[in-house]
Amino acid sequence: MSYLEVCELSLSYGATPVLRNVSLTLEQHQLLAILGPSGAGKSSLLRVLAGFEHQHQGSISLSGEALSAEGVFVPPEKRNIGIVPQDSALFPHLSVRKNISFGLSRLSQSAQDQRVNELIELVKLESVADRMPDQLSGGQAQRVALARALAPKPNLILLDEPFSALDAELREQLRNDVLQVLRKEGATAILVTHDQEEALSLSDRVAVLREGTIVQVGSPREIYNSPV
Repeated sequence: MSYLEVCELSLSYGATPVLRNVSLTLEQHQLLAILGPSGAGKSSLLRVLAGFEHQHQGSISLSGEALSAEGVFVPPEKRNIGIVPQDSALFPHLSVRKNISFGLSRLSQSAQDQRVNELIELVKLESVADRMPDQLSGGQAQRVALARALAPKPNLILLDEPFSALDAELREQLRNDVLQVLRKEGATAILVTHDQEEALSLSDRVAVLREGTIVQVGSPREIYNSPV
C-alpha cells in the first residue's frame, strides 16, 4: 500500500463535474506535482484531500488510515494535513513567531519555542521573527506560511500555487529554498502548479490534470520526454 492513495475520486459542483475518476498514489517523503491549466480542477483536488470538500465518489487514505470513503469522513482538523495557500493567509494580528506556533498548543511552552526556533532557522527568517505580517515581503510571508504548515509535523503538506504571485527571480529562488526545507523536514508533499518548469524541476513525480481528469502520471523525465 502506498503512503497516500486516492482512488476513483469524483467531484461536481451542481451539475458541473470538476474531478472525474482521479486516482493517484504517493510514497512517503516524495513530492508530487499536480500540473494543469487554470480551471483543470487542481485546487478542488487539494480541497478534497484537505477535507474542505466532500467528494461524491471514491476514497482517500493516508498513512494506512481511511480519510474519506463510503461511510467514512475525517474532518479537516483531524487529518494532520498542512496547507500552504497561494496568498500565505497569515494571521495579521500575530507576529511571525506566533503565526508559526499557532498549531502547537498541545505542546509545552518550551517545546513550542524549540520547534518554532528550529523552523525560523530552517526557513532563514531569524531577522524578522518578531515582525508582523504587514512588515514582510511576499517571499518572507510564504516562508512563514510554509513554516506554520510544517510546525505540527503533518503527515502531508499541500502547496496551492505558492509561488505564483511572486516575480520571476524571487519565484525561482524561493522554490529552490522551499524544496530544500521540505527535504530537510522529510516531508511528503503535493504541489499544485500551472508552471511546467516548476513541476518538472521540483518534483519526484508529476500528474498532469486536464478538465478534471488525470491524463498522465510519471517521473519528470517521462513527462518531458514522452508527453501524452
